[in-house]
Amino acid sequence: MATFDLFSKRQKRLRGEIPDVYKYDEIPSPLRAQIIHIWYDALGNPNEYAESTSEFHHSREVYENYSFIVKVLCREYGLFKLFDSDRYQDRHFLEELANYFLNERDPERILDVIELSFKTITNKIRNGSEHIYVRGQQPSVVADRAINELNTRFQENGIGYEFCEQEIIRIDSKLVHKEAVIPALKLLNTEGYEGAEEEFRKAFEHYRHGRMKESLVESLKSIESLLKAICKRRKWKYSDRATCSDLLKLCFEGGLIPDFWQNHFNALRTTLESGVPTGRNKLGGHGQGEEIIDVPPYIAAYVLHLTASAIVFLAEADKTATP
Repeated sequence: MATFDLFSKRQKRLRGEIPDVYKYDEIPSPLRAQIIHIWYDALGNPNEYAESTSEFHHSREVYENYSFIVKVLCREYGLFKLFDSDRYQDRHFLEELANYFLNERDPERILDVIELSFKTITNKIRNGSEHIYVRGQQPSVVADRAINELNTRFQENGIGYEFCEQEIIRIDSKLVHKEAVIPALKLLNTEGYEGAEEEFRKAFEHYRHGRMKESLVESLKSIESLLKAICKRRKWKYSDRATCSDLLKLCFEGGLIPDFWQNHFNALRTTLESGVPTGRNKLGGHGQGEEIIDVPPYIAAYVLHLTASAIVFLAEADKTATP
C-alpha cells in the first residue's frame, strides 16, 4: 500500500519537527506497527483466509512464510518460542512474531527481524515462482512496494537504516548513501567482484555493531580485492604482496583512465592512496602497542564513504575503459 501525506505529517514538517539527525538505538512502536502492516501486504495475513474455502492453499503459503522467519530466529537465538501467549492453544507464527517484534527491547534483534522478514519478501515473493494470495499483482511489484515503504518509514521516523540489496545498511549521510553506497553495492554484485563485495558488506556490518577498527580493515580489503579483480581481468601482473598503492599504480599506468584525464585524477589518486589505506594502516591494520587505540565512529564513517566512492569510480572505469 502507498504511503499517505496526512495532515499531521504536513503540520510536523511546517513546524520543523521532522528529525534532521538519524537515530540508531531506538525503533519506535509506531514504526514497528507500520512494518507489521507491510508484512500483511507482502507476506499475507492468515486471518483473511478460512480453511473451509477454496483459498485454504493461500493460507498455507502465508503460514509457511511466517513459520520460516520464526523458526530461523528461534534457532539462532537458542529459543523454542519467540513469545509465549495463552491466547492460542496451537502455535500461530504471525502472532508469535508480531508479539516478539512489538515487545523486544534490543534494537539489534529488532533489526534482525526486519532484515530477515524483508529478505523473505525478496526471496519468496519477488523471486518466487508464484504469489497466489495477492490477487492481480505481480510478485516483483508487491516486493518492491514493501521495500520502498519500509525505507520510507525509516526516513519518516528518523531511523538511520535502509534495506538495500537484502541487508539492513546504516545511513550516516543521505546524499553519500544515495550517490555512493547504493551504487557501490550494485556495482560489486558482479561476477569477479565477489570478494570485494563480501568485504565491503563486512565493513558495514562491523560499523553497525560498533567495531570501528574492523570496519577500517574490511574497507581497505574491499578496495584491494576490487583492484586485484580489475588487474586480473585486464591481465596486469602483480605480486601477491602488492599493496593498495601498488595496485593503484598499475591501474593508472595500464590506461584505466585516459591519458588526457591523468592530471585531473591526480587528486583522486592521492586521496585513494592516503585516505583509505592510511586510515586503515594507522588506526586499524597493525598492533596497537601498549595503548588501546579507539577509532571514533566519524572516522570509520568517513572511510566507509570514501571506500564507496572509490569503488564506484573504479568499477565504472573498468566497465567503460577499453581493456
